[in-house]
Amino acid sequence: MSRELLVVQRARKSFQTGKTKPLEYRIHQLKNLLRFLSERRSDIADAVKRDLGKSAHGTELFETLGLEGEINLAIEKLAEWAAPRPVEKSLLTIFDEVYIQPEPLGVMLIIGTWNYPWAITLQPLVGAIAAGNAAVIKPSEVSSHSAKVMEELLPQYLDKDLYPVVTGGVPETQELLKQRFDHIFYTGSSTVGKLVMAAAAPHLTPVTLELGGKSPCYIDKNCDIRVACRRITWGKFVNCGQTCIAPDFILCEPSIQSQVVEEIKKCIKEFYTDNPETFEDYGRIINQRHFKRLMALMEGSTVAVGGNSDESQCYIAPTVLKDVTEESEVMKEEIFGPLLPIITVSGVDEAIQFINEREKPLVIYIFSHDNKLIKKVIAETSSGALLANDCLVHYTVSALPFGGVGNSGMGCYHGRHSFDQLSHLRSCLIKQLKMEGVNSMRYPPHTAKKLGWARFLLKQVNMCRLRRMALLATLLCLQLFIKITNSC
Repeated sequence: MSRELLVVQRARKSFQTGKTKPLEYRIHQLKNLLRFLSERRSDIADAVKRDLGKSAHGTELFETLGLEGEINLAIEKLAEWAAPRPVEKSLLTIFDEVYIQPEPLGVMLIIGTWNYPWAITLQPLVGAIAAGNAAVIKPSEVSSHSAKVMEELLPQYLDKDLYPVVTGGVPETQELLKQRFDHIFYTGSSTVGKLVMAAAAPHLTPVTLELGGKSPCYIDKNCDIRVACRRITWGKFVNCGQTCIAPDFILCEPSIQSQVVEEIKKCIKEFYTDNPETFEDYGRIINQRHFKRLMALMEGSTVAVGGNSDESQCYIAPTVLKDVTEESEVMKEEIFGPLLPIITVSGVDEAIQFINEREKPLVIYIFSHDNKLIKKVIAETSSGALLANDCLVHYTVSALPFGGVGNSGMGCYHGRHSFDQLSHLRSCLIKQLKMEGVNSMRYPPHTAKKLGWARFLLKQVNMCRLRRMALLATLLCLQLFIKITNSC
């Protein structure tokens, strides 16, 4: 019997005791997770530094700060999210209880990724705990130092049977995927996402796939190009470009390409100094395999900014590539690194056509003062999200569902969306053994008269309007009563 099977069995046995059902228990576990992030801040920062070369401040900003916000939101709103949700009634159910009751799915598998090894692995866990599930946590083996810290320290804060951490590489992940789960939450590449989905299929296990793709960034020639380039530079090169929602490439008209290059060059110098290699807040490529992959992507393209590298340090400078074509190597896969190609188009119509000829991206970025142009891009394209005049920050809005569409993923999370995604929204109708005369219309024999009554009784009732009408009728009756009383 494999270690992975034993872990899943323990989690299911613990879940079946019902200990996750009370909201108090879930809140206690969420508070413990919050305490873990607070008390182990230095351990987390040290692990991320060793994995990705990220500074302590960068780790707090991009890994733990958002997590703490999500946990606090879940603690504050859990009673509201978990409460029965009344729905509209028909005349047939006007005296019945009709509502949606969120309930836990069961035992989840969370497969994290390496580029943000804490935020992206633990944020689904917040939703899993809030929804009352057990969850087996599989951090990425690529960010090995973070995985080790998670394995050693997280069980000291959370129920180790309900929320175990399983480390290891591909064989361990494959063994986990052989087990039956009630939901699988995977973050990573589309290629592996397909394997996860195939592994889930024999058990009819639902999946949330947070994937990636080539997220385009269109710059309107009439926008404030200086501000646009500042925001694009930040969004592209943060975490050394290893962000699933980073702008993958720029689309702009030929007339502004040189200006875009110059403005990005200035911003790189402002953000990362003349020598990003020695700058604390500019990290490293995760490993040499990804370093070599990125260097190969530059082949055949013209380097406009940067381009220097150091394989021994897994360092690649912030790099801008100009005059790139759709046949260039850098356009054949998601970049996931500090390379920013610029492709010239004749205008927004050609940009939209270019986007629509490819897989649906995780996000589309557009920079423009023209609201009509922004709405045109929204209307004529499809993507997981659209962000105008900034980069990345839609990820921080808990009220917005975060997720992809098509090749960029399925399902969504963040805030209440995490809770709903990882819950079963159970339909509940509680009738009484009364009014059998009304129910008789559904019993044989079926007649035209019964059909007419059925049409009438099955109409949706707007309860708010009904209550307003009842209140108005009451007031009218009261007014009439007063008039009659006064006349007497």
